Order: sequence, then C-alpha cells, then structure tokens
Amino acid sequence: MSLLRILHIYKDYFPILGGIENHIKVLAEAQAARGHAVTVLVANPAPRTAIETVNGVRVVRTARWATVASTPISPAMFGWTRRLEADIAHLHFPHPPGEVAHLLFGRARRTVITYHSDIVRQRALRVVYGPLLWRVLKRADRLIATSPIYVDTSPYLSRFREKCAVIPLGADLDRFDRVDPTRIEALRQRLLPPSSPQPTLLFVGRLRYYKGLDNLIRAMPEIANARLLVVGDGPMHAEWEQLARDMHLSDRVVFAGKVDDADLAACYKLGDVFVLPANARAEAFGTVIVEAMAAGLPVVCTEVGTGTSWVNQDGVTGFVIPSRDPEALAQAVNQLLSNPSRRRAMAQAASQRAHAEFSQTAMLERVEQVYRDVMNA
Repeated sequence: MSLLRILHIYKDYFPILGGIENHIKVLAEAQAARGHAVTVLVANPAPRTAIETVNGVRVVRTARWATVASTPISPAMFGWTRRLEADIAHLHFPHPPGEVAHLLFGRARRTVITYHSDIVRQRALRVVYGPLLWRVLKRADRLIATSPIYVDTSPYLSRFREKCAVIPLGADLDRFDRVDPTRIEALRQRLLPPSSPQPTLLFVGRLRYYKGLDNLIRAMPEIANARLLVVGDGPMHAEWEQLARDMHLSDRVVFAGKVDDADLAACYKLGDVFVLPANARAEAFGTVIVEAMAAGLPVVCTEVGTGTSWVNQDGVTGFVIPSRDPEALAQAVNQLLSNPSRRRAMAQAASQRAHAEFSQTAMLERVEQVYRDVMNA
C-alpha cells in the first residue's frame, strides 16, 4: 500500500490516559513508523490550541471552552477539520463534536470509524445527537467493531452490518513475557500489606461507575483468605475507598492508585485472579482483560453484552457471570481459589488465547487492510 495521509479524530490523546486514548496512540505511532503522515486531532484540556510532534505523530489539540457530559466543547475543532486534508479520516466513536465536524467540513477521501462504544449514560446527548449519528454512520466507508458481539447487540452497528469489520483491540503482549522479577518484588513490598501470604485478586482500570468495582468490594466478605489490589484512579476512587472502610475491609482491599506505565506489567504479576465486574455497555471490550490473560491470569468478568464475554471465554479462560451480582462474583472467585489445578489450566488457556488473537501486530495489519480496501473501492 502506498503511503497515506491519516487523520485520527477523538476528544483526548496521550498523556491523558484511557483505553481509547492509548489505542489511538498505538495506532498513530505505529502508522507513523511505517512512513505514513499521521495527524491526531483532539481537544486540548487548556483554552488554547497547541500543536506538537510526538514520536513522529503531529498532534493538534484545539482550544477547549468547556466540558459538558464528558464531551469537550471546542469550536476550533471545526475549523481545523476544514483545514486538514487526508486520504483516510479515522474517527473514534463516540465523540459527537468531532464526528459532526467531519460530517460538515471533513476533507478526507475516505472515512473509517472505530465504534468503541454506544453512547450509554448521556441520554439527552443520545436523543439530540441520534439523527446526526445515523448520517455519520451512513457516510462512513467502513465501520470497525472491536468484537462480533458488539455488532450484534448495538442498535446502531447492527443496522450497518454489511460494512462492519471486526478488529479486536491489541496489546503489547511481549512486555508481559519479559517482566523483571526484581521490579515485581519491589512492587509487592510497596503495594501489598506485609501480612501472611494469601491469594491476590487484581483489578486494573479507571475508577468509573461502569467498572462495577463496588460489587466486587461487596463480594469480598464472602471470599475467604484473599485480598484485593485495585490499580488505577478515577472519579469513584473516594466513594469506593469509603465503601471498603464502611465494610471494615481496609486491611483486605488495597487502593494502589495510578502506577507508572513501566510498572503496569509487573502489577499483573502480583495477581492470582483478575476480576472486571463491569455493570454497563460502556465497558465495550476490556483491554485490561487481554493484558491480564497475557500475564497468565484467569479472568472473572461480567456479562454486559459486549466484547468482555467474548475476549474471556466462560469455562475456558475464566468465568463470565451476571453483572451487579456480588454473590455470583464471590462464587466464581472461590471456585478458582479453591481449585489450583483448574486455575492453572485456565491461566494457561488465557495466555494462549491472548497471544493468538490479541497482539498489536495483528491489530495493525487488520487496520491497514481496511485502509487498503476503502482506498481501492
């Protein structure tokens, strides 16, 4: 494929942390390394427009006036969308201002949209944006879903099934095979209480409502002889930490906060079982599940009708249980903790599935194939 001018459009970009932000960073930097001219157009947290080149990627951060319903208001994005020419505009949904800006003023020859998640919680936004959303999806040359389940269950994607391509999100799997043992031990000493050795349940992610961590905390009294390590920060941190205190679990639930990216792979090595107790479709894929599986952990996750229960195969790489059900969470975790041989078998199956299906290399090749297809159409 000849070299392309690629424009990624979303609301935020690294160093702002998040699953979509990290996904765009991985894509953009890998595409730039292959020689493509890559620009990322996002909103700046500050009220001014800033332009810089980071690892070969031109990043345009447009001035933000305000943030409403988790959506940045940046009129300057409309002007920059009109100015930026591209062969491929790659939109990352949901970001209504960016999508509308591209619909009205975009100058790209082809449009690809990665549909990360339905608009779940912002009902008013969904009602107002709905008519335009149909036009945005109709105009796109190709839609990328991260799992086949999301194509089936999304009221929007299912209407455009014929132009959907399924490309799972990829992770840097090699980093989990080369973790420094001294780093693991240093993190163990720093993050985990010096009590007698006991199994560790691990949660990694932004502490947002849809992660459902409160249900896991409520399950802890029924999970004997185990502690929970929570890695990550977010708007629910204070409330969930208070819940642990109110339930007299402060000695068994450890809130580690944010950790350096360099320490993340080592954090997974501290766990015996990974748990993602999501409670809403906003948890659309669960990259942390892939990372945990690559690190050799069995997974307990919940059924929310998204890719989480496709990535984690029930009875093979872990268990999939009903959401918002602390009792079911406790039962699934206890099954794994009480049966070490089954836990090891699921851990091995998890690692094999992660390396077979969810590498960054495979993801990048699949995205480039989509670009080739739409450019040749």
